[in-house]
Amino acid sequence: MTAESAITDRVAEMHAAMAKEPPNEMMGAFGQEQATLAATGVPAGVARPGTRLADAELLDVDGAWTSLYKTTGDGTAVLVFYRGLWCPYCNVALSAYQQHLLAALTERGVRLVAISPQAADGSLSMQEKHDLAFTVLSDPGNRIARGLGILTQPTDAARAAQLELGLDLTAVNADGTTGLPMPTVAILDAGHDLRWIDVHPDYSTRTEPALVLRALDQLGS
Repeated sequence: MTAESAITDRVAEMHAAMAKEPPNEMMGAFGQEQATLAATGVPAGVARPGTRLADAELLDVDGAWTSLYKTTGDGTAVLVFYRGLWCPYCNVALSAYQQHLLAALTERGVRLVAISPQAADGSLSMQEKHDLAFTVLSDPGNRIARGLGILTQPTDAARAAQLELGLDLTAVNADGTTGLPMPTVAILDAGHDLRWIDVHPDYSTRTEPALVLRALDQLGS
């Protein structure tokens, strides 16, 4: 498994295992949601390169307040927006970034930061689960995701399926809402301007590590 297809290959394995299970209404709801999101595509209002991101207060894994600008510092940063610890695709993606992206970014002096709407304890659990050596933060209220135009909500059917599985986003998200970011990778420059963005409306797909590195090469970072 390489940086070119680290996430795609692992997701394919996961889907193959899921296909062996008997069909059920809950999985059907998630499949329909993914298909609808894929067909709808990237929202028209997604921020374009050149947009300056406003600073925002964030929570670290210990529940202490920090900010976007403090975390990203005065250099290039790669931001990864994910849904939460409960999302299997997010687990695959963040693990792949640890294994296939972090070292290359560190060599370039580029910071890697993962951001979700979940409470701080969820961020800590994600960090510990995959031995993540990069920063994992919570964005209560999805302020950054909203500013980027990548904020979404689960469909009614998917929300019902989540609840049946014991997942209540209002209890998981730091602000008690059901808002979720579309899985997205964004590159910021030293001035906190957006230089590159890759949005995945269908949350079963993600930005491969190799694509991030190629984008940095094209940007000269």
